[in-house]
Amino acid sequence: MSMLFVEAQKSVEISNKKPNIIVVLADDIGVGDISKYRRLHSDNIILETPNIDSLADAGMMFTDAHAPAALCATTRYAIMTGNSCYRSSEPWGVWSGYAKSVIKDDQMTLGKLMKQANYNTAFFGKWHIGTSFAKKGVPEKIYEPKIGKAPVLDIDITKILHGPTQLGFDYSVTLPAGIQSVPYAVYENDQWLKLKEDSKIEIIDAEYLAKLNLKLDKAIGYGDSNWDPHNIGTILANKAVDYITKNANKEKPFFMYYCSQAVHVPHAPASTLDGVNIKGTTPSLHMDMIKELDVQMGMMVNTLKQQGIYDNTVFIFTSDNGGLLGDKKTAKSGHKVSDIYRGAKNQAYEGGHRVPFIVSWPDEIKPNQMSDNPILGLDIMATIAAISNQKLSNNVAQDSYNLLPVLKNEKQATTHPFLMVQGGSQHEFILIDNGWKLILQVDKKDKTNKTSTPVALFNLNDNVEEEESKNYIKNPNYQKKIQELYNKYNQTRESLVFTGSHF
Repeated sequence: MSMLFVEAQKSVEISNKKPNIIVVLADDIGVGDISKYRRLHSDNIILETPNIDSLADAGMMFTDAHAPAALCATTRYAIMTGNSCYRSSEPWGVWSGYAKSVIKDDQMTLGKLMKQANYNTAFFGKWHIGTSFAKKGVPEKIYEPKIGKAPVLDIDITKILHGPTQLGFDYSVTLPAGIQSVPYAVYENDQWLKLKEDSKIEIIDAEYLAKLNLKLDKAIGYGDSNWDPHNIGTILANKAVDYITKNANKEKPFFMYYCSQAVHVPHAPASTLDGVNIKGTTPSLHMDMIKELDVQMGMMVNTLKQQGIYDNTVFIFTSDNGGLLGDKKTAKSGHKVSDIYRGAKNQAYEGGHRVPFIVSWPDEIKPNQMSDNPILGLDIMATIAAISNQKLSNNVAQDSYNLLPVLKNEKQATTHPFLMVQGGSQHEFILIDNGWKLILQVDKKDKTNKTSTPVALFNLNDNVEEEESKNYIKNPNYQKKIQELYNKYNQTRESLVFTGSHF
């Protein structure tokens, strides 16, 4: 066999290789936080996000994308499984770092899907869909969470017993509940990753965080004695860069699910990251975190390019819910986290669940594209299944649409005929059908979640800002439309019908 033939054969093998895939889930990023999205409606750009904008320039940017819910834990279940939140046994989310996984061991996940396609798989960052630890002093017994506000002290947090490994990830760097709650520790391949050589397990409370100029956001409890949220983004980004470098040109392609800590509170930006000054360089700590997130994205993209694999890597960027309100310095600066949309995280209005969604794949997707197709974050499952040449049966990823035909501009490519989304802690259901948006208030006393009342009807076609003066819920001329949408939501939900499209 001639050397020329061998070289040619290698070239064909490389060109036919399945692409690497990186899915990034930002934490609490609104559409107005990304400068390319904000520019669609305003020239008043307070904060630039050049690296995320470049990803959009390199591929397709969706302008009608929605998180499955207006809160993070519910969305994380839906993205991990391709199922709407209501199909979960905990439809309003798993909020404790010590709760059992909401995902069954035999259920399809992003990790399992890509292992099935012969990918190396990795998870980085905020998990928040349930992790199990041992009861303190009884390593063979899984800790059973208790209801109450008392600090959990009868638990061994040095090892994750059920988490990313069990759901299909070969390698992981995990924050079980993000940076905001217990355990205040980082785990590498399920083992406690000591932040410094002298690290030990101790209680992290308001007094501890006050020394770091931070406020306690959630529970008092165990953590690493060197815990400092200012350093967590740097750890995640550097671990991700290392992973890309080590797996760039292996025989197997890699799949990375990167769930950034940014920009959830407590807002604790790094001083510098990748040689870029972060802390104190924008009008608020909140916006410093947005800048840090953008630098994290730049680090990954630059590493892909350095390793020569950028063109054959699918990069998906989105958020778990809408952006954050309540930061006075951010608001005073003129920065609009939700762009033109009403509301923000934890609200049923567009600002609560409308999110950025960007896909780049230079080898296959044309640059500088924009799509107004209605999509959901849970569509990631069916899309990467198609990209990795896998067929999904109708009993998995039941609400996930394959976006690959849209990304490739195929004729008659379709997405969801209507969207079903959840609100936040106030327990709202949302249906959007041809621009008509119905918000339902669920009776919190009904644990079956079957009792709900329509509370708002907006026509997003001419009122995307959801101005209350055009809320038609009490208008007699729209009662038929309200009933039609109400019935569609309830019938779809109660039938548990397959609503996705895997083709």
